[in-house]
Amino acid sequence: MYKRIILYGIFLNGCLVNTFAQEIITGLQSNYRIKHNTEKFKEIRGLTSADTLVLPFFDDFSGHSIFPDIKKWTDNYVFINNTYSDQQITAGIATFDALDNTGKMYDQASTSGFEADHLTSQPINLNYSSSDNIWLSFFYQAGGLGDPPEANDSLTLQFFAPLEQKWYSIWKVRGSLDQRFKPAIIRINEDRFLQNGFQFRFVNYASISPSLTDPSMVGNCDIWNVDYVLLDKNRNAADTTFPDVALTLPLRSLLKSYEAMPWKQFRQVYLQEMGSSILVHYRNNDTLTRNITRNFEIWDIYKNSQAYSFSAGATNIGPLTNVDYNANLVYTFNTSNNDSALFRIKASLKTDNFDPKDNDTLIYYQVFKNYFAFDDGTSEGGYGINGLGSRNAMVAYKFTSFMQDTVRAIQICFNDSYQHANQREFDLVVWDDNNGIPGNMLYTREDVIVELGNGVNGFYTYTLPEGVVVNGVFYVGWKQRSESFLNAGYDVNTPNAGRQFYWLNGEWSQSQKPGSIMIRPVVGSPLTITSVHDTYYKKKNIMTIWPNPARDYINIEKGELQLSGSTDIIITDLNGHELIKVAYSDKVDISSLHDGMYFLVININGTPVGYDRFIKSR
Repeated sequence: MYKRIILYGIFLNGCLVNTFAQEIITGLQSNYRIKHNTEKFKEIRGLTSADTLVLPFFDDFSGHSIFPDIKKWTDNYVFINNTYSDQQITAGIATFDALDNTGKMYDQASTSGFEADHLTSQPINLNYSSSDNIWLSFFYQAGGLGDPPEANDSLTLQFFAPLEQKWYSIWKVRGSLDQRFKPAIIRINEDRFLQNGFQFRFVNYASISPSLTDPSMVGNCDIWNVDYVLLDKNRNAADTTFPDVALTLPLRSLLKSYEAMPWKQFRQVYLQEMGSSILVHYRNNDTLTRNITRNFEIWDIYKNSQAYSFSAGATNIGPLTNVDYNANLVYTFNTSNNDSALFRIKASLKTDNFDPKDNDTLIYYQVFKNYFAFDDGTSEGGYGINGLGSRNAMVAYKFTSFMQDTVRAIQICFNDSYQHANQREFDLVVWDDNNGIPGNMLYTREDVIVELGNGVNGFYTYTLPEGVVVNGVFYVGWKQRSESFLNAGYDVNTPNAGRQFYWLNGEWSQSQKPGSIMIRPVVGSPLTITSVHDTYYKKKNIMTIWPNPARDYINIEKGELQLSGSTDIIITDLNGHELIKVAYSDKVDISSLHDGMYFLVININGTPVGYDRFIKSR
């Protein structure tokens, strides 16, 4: 229920013009994950030629890519994810929004309405007669955990007639605040469609709010989610259920408080911080009671060894039933590493042989690095204080250091705003605790500029040159220097549990927004520019590694990086030990590496010019 509250907050923000200062949540103006992976999709797509498909056509979007499966779909406008809903039928949904296939707001975006995302099937052999009873079914949801579409917005289904080379609109639904996933099923019995080369596509029609005057608040809007697409013969109008038991919501941290935290901090309080269960969510989409077995595995990535595994046993699940199950966990993360650790948690279901298998397994990586994090690394919205009187407003997030430590930097994920309107000055602040609210300012760095990060998920690292000693509860955040909306990344899937505060009119108030600001304090040893672990390259985003995680090979996209002289690729472990050194190539063999996390550094004439991390995983 708490996640739905945010939707109505987003919906009402369209009316917030010249109002008094208050907390605001708005949609994204760009999707970082799509923006920095589009070139990879183009290259993969260019290497693949799809043949005409045959029935059945099925996709529940449970793969691991953020793009549609190129073997089934011709375009990449929708965002494949598992975070824009909490009611999905299976793990993975296709999200339609107002962002294009580069992750930015459509150029034609307007208040009067515009044609936005497409999801178009590959050509399908539909050379059948109407008596073969061919039906297309799918589930759709308006809004999900994003901005719900208004009544004038719509999701449309279109069919392509091969002989006429023409698209026809077949089905349409208007926007609403109803957040349920609903089934739709359409019969295909016209000769114009029953041809080899038939295609179908979904199109959403969106409109940006006409009421927002601050460009930094114009955000992603009019979300639709689609799941469980099936085109097949010998069906009927009631055939909207599936003989399938599937995992649904993502796995989460096994820690009681944090999504990620420093390893040395965890070792101080592992008995109190380690969770006692693994929460999994699964659903029986069948009309019959089914029997399934739940299995779990924890793998130490750095040691390349299984740390723990167990079965939660077999159980029956009733028809069309959702289950939230806490599997008892008698285990505490442990490894020989001193400064960091990485564990892979896998949850899987053993189901009947006829069930689709891609939706029976979920993976989560438990990270222990040099930072604290409550967010899951993916932004679904933007947060800030906006309105009259918001100048000098402050935002603070509460963290707990379980030992004396030093804050060396603060990482913040700021969203890209329309016309870069949020790139304003602010003050970076660290506070101590005053009976559960921010107290004295321990550190202030004035006139900091909103920066868009080039690292994972767009975090930018603001260093604290002298460091700030903390022990126990402390707060990090910012003080505004204007009434502009700063638009910090906001994760709607991780509740802040009373840790988020804002200051207005001389007093601190607990946030009423049920997500997490994407802000992370970095602690430990001083950050230096000589270490590959912590070097920040202003142009780091010009090089990317894919796939990530990888198995036998990684590909390198150098982007605008100018290579000259002697150029080498060096791969090191997390301790800086050199494992591979080869002349530059856009494809590198990593089959000799054990499972784990590694650094890849590009050297030109012995000087590092860029780096990135990747995970080797079987």
